[in-house]
Amino acid sequence: MNKNKPTLFTSFSPALLHLYDVNNSIVVIIDVLRATSTIAAALYNGARCVIPVDSVTRCIELGKQIDGITAGERDGKIAEGLVHGNSPFEYPKEFIEGKTLVLTTTNGTRLLHMAMEKGAKEIITGSFPNLSTVCNHLAEKKQNVILGCAAWKDRVNMEDILFAGAVISKIKKHFSINCDSSHLAETLYKKARKDLFEFMKKNDASHYHRLMNFGLEKDIRYCLTPDGANVLPQFEDGKLIVK
Repeated sequence: MNKNKPTLFTSFSPALLHLYDVNNSIVVIIDVLRATSTIAAALYNGARCVIPVDSVTRCIELGKQIDGITAGERDGKIAEGLVHGNSPFEYPKEFIEGKTLVLTTTNGTRLLHMAMEKGAKEIITGSFPNLSTVCNHLAEKKQNVILGCAAWKDRVNMEDILFAGAVISKIKKHFSINCDSSHLAETLYKKARKDLFEFMKKNDASHYHRLMNFGLEKDIRYCLTPDGANVLPQFEDGKLIVK
């Protein structure tokens, strides 16, 4: 292990985040299906910012105050009282450009607020659509990193681990990695990378089934495809923006 290199750890669930040194790290919030993929898509398509909130009530209130687009899901479906859901396809350029998206999701927004409360040095969001941008940023910053998987109601899920593995396989030479969850993530990604969608299907990924039951194959495929929305969403003053 190289003492001069920054460290990289992977937290497989929000329930494990307290085990890591959050306030000395860049935390990458990973919620591949679908929050962080949708955030990347909306910002890539010109949204002014995305404001992540942890409750539907807060989402509706804030949306009214700032004339924002209120969106989000609970258990994979559009949350009651909200107009828009958590699909990246709901936010094309002609709809979202110049607007503010107020978003609440089952897992991703909760993890983001946890990282903020624990004093993370910097918070960014990552998913396959912005994989290269996230990797370039982490390699350049040369700071300790925690890859934070949003999971599903604290239960480990496959797609977030696959994304963590994709990041690790691209940037590991820049980091000192003494972390079995990071090694597991990379190993899983190497097995899956030829066809992530088929890998999820073949291995009965729970979230794959959940979204397929809602007819969301197109969403899943978008969320597993690298570099379709290469922006870096950074969390500052309560909002995700592209600098």
